[in-house]
Amino acid sequence: MTKTWDQIEELQPVVLKMLKNSLSKERLAHAYLFEGLKGTGKKDTGMLLAKSLFCNAPINNYVPCETCNNCKRINHFNHPDVHLVEPDGQSIKKQQIRSLQGEFSKRGVESSRKVYIIVHADRMTTNAANSLLKFLEEPHMDTTAILLTEQSQRMLPTILSRCQTISFQPIAAKFLVQQFVDYGVKEKYAPLLAQITHNLDGALAYSNDDWFVQAQKIVLKLYEVLKKNPLQAMVTLQEEWFPHFKEKEHQDLGLDLLLLLLKDLLYIQLDKSDRLAYTHELSWLEQHALHTSNRKLTEQMSAVLDAKRKLQANMNAQLLMEQLVLKMQEGSSFV
Repeated sequence: MTKTWDQIEELQPVVLKMLKNSLSKERLAHAYLFEGLKGTGKKDTGMLLAKSLFCNAPINNYVPCETCNNCKRINHFNHPDVHLVEPDGQSIKKQQIRSLQGEFSKRGVESSRKVYIIVHADRMTTNAANSLLKFLEEPHMDTTAILLTEQSQRMLPTILSRCQTISFQPIAAKFLVQQFVDYGVKEKYAPLLAQITHNLDGALAYSNDDWFVQAQKIVLKLYEVLKKNPLQAMVTLQEEWFPHFKEKEHQDLGLDLLLLLLKDLLYIQLDKSDRLAYTHELSWLEQHALHTSNRKLTEQMSAVLDAKRKLQANMNAQLLMEQLVLKMQEGSSFV
């Protein structure tokens, strides 16, 4: 379910103020780039802007009413003049953009206006991105494109230069924790989930997922055996880590959980317990924080961040984890 104007305004007041001014003055750009971390409200804001443009009875001429037929259809992704493009597999293909271009040339089904929302625009193939440029270079009247991305640096400069960029700010952890708890996320997991996702639906899913509970246990166990011997750590990888973290998305989440654990140990040492993610493991954290150095934790965090970058570059996940374990244990070079 998409968020209302008031809900998004609470999360991203600066973004909503900019859009409010543009809508009120009828000075919308023909193309926007919404950039920011996952869960910061980019897609919901894109849908909100579409509703503002198509709403039959907007409040103050810019806030969608949420009750008219157009608002309801956009909320359910079935308005004929609002098109959503998402990656087909790992990327957005050229044919998807060509199909979109075909829609560019048609009149709106119910009006002259059209809105296109491209999710994960940074995942367009080179051919797809080049195809999109034609629309951006020669925009049709009453057509609004909204590109969403978490990694704008991966997009073509020629596309970036033709969009008005609106940056979405990270949502404060304390605000997220309270919001998650209010909507049913298990309280003991809320601080950890607030560090992993800004998305309420995602947090609820993880909160009630045995897979996520087991993932935390494996991460804690791996850290414990890291202090013993390389053989035991490698056994843990083979018997528990690899069978559990199978998909790339899960592998990345596993590294995030490990990174947050290391950060928590550092926070304990710095007497900043109010920033902890694993609040439900406080006694465990306090015990292990006593047996490692600030410098060692910093080195291990750097190694995990390096591993995350290499995972995104499609390095073999098994080799990556084996090298990470050796790096964290022995201080050897991580390649």
